Amino acid sequence: MRIVIIGSGNVATILGRKIYVAGHDIIQVYSRNGSAAAKLAREINASPCIEPVAVNRMADLYLVSVSDTAIPGIPDWLKVNNKLVVHTAGSVSIEALSTCSSRYGVIYPLQTLRKESIILPEIPILVDGNDDETKTALFHFAQSLSGSVQFADDKKRSQFHVAAVIMNNFSNHLYTLAGDYCTNENLDFRLLTPLISETAERLKYLKPGQVQTGPAIRKDLTTIAAHLEKLKNYPDLSELYTVFTKKILAYYDGSVSADADPERVSQL
Repeated sequence: MRIVIIGSGNVATILGRKIYVAGHDIIQVYSRNGSAAAKLAREINASPCIEPVAVNRMADLYLVSVSDTAIPGIPDWLKVNNKLVVHTAGSVSIEALSTCSSRYGVIYPLQTLRKESIILPEIPILVDGNDDETKTALFHFAQSLSGSVQFADDKKRSQFHVAAVIMNNFSNHLYTLAGDYCTNENLDFRLLTPLISETAERLKYLKPGQVQTGPAIRKDLTTIAAHLEKLKNYPDLSELYTVFTKKILAYYDGSVSADADPERVSQL
């Protein structure tokens, strides 16, 4: 399959590498960032391009991997009749590229991607197409890149995106706050990273609720109070600690109100 990649950021780069390794013919990389286009093109044996008018119109598939806000501008200049045109966004409608071609769809990598990664990560892929023929073609193409491919329409894909943000982006912000706390208290944050890895590993074969640990699920209010005492000088962390403790108490014991103060709950 002859492919043109539109974009040169994190997603475009990692997918470009995956596509190249899978043996597809990437004929061109288009990006307004000339140096980034040239760098990616060299890596995947393609030609760089910085002008929309110079984009090759004879490819089989156009992979539009740009920011969500940039996608609406692509149809202004990309018209390729019956070629496959797809974007890679989780929360952008499949119809965003409908005027580019009669065959359009989505190839959404459900993974956090960084172009600096040396090892290509495992990437579940969600696909959609505007008709059955397009869906089938994109599904088979995605299978050449990943062992985990599923169909997902706009609604399902955006729901996965919401879940991914909650699970990955929010948890990473908690890692950031914990890291700041460790720095302020002269603690080595690296000692905590095996804890992150172990929990993530368990999620491969257990449900999230089955791997919950800590003082809240044990209803250990003495430890909770001691932790909050240590967080007196960290009001934001103290607030988050209290909110999550209340939520865990309520989730695992319906008799405990989500508004209950864990320091004052005397009977559970």
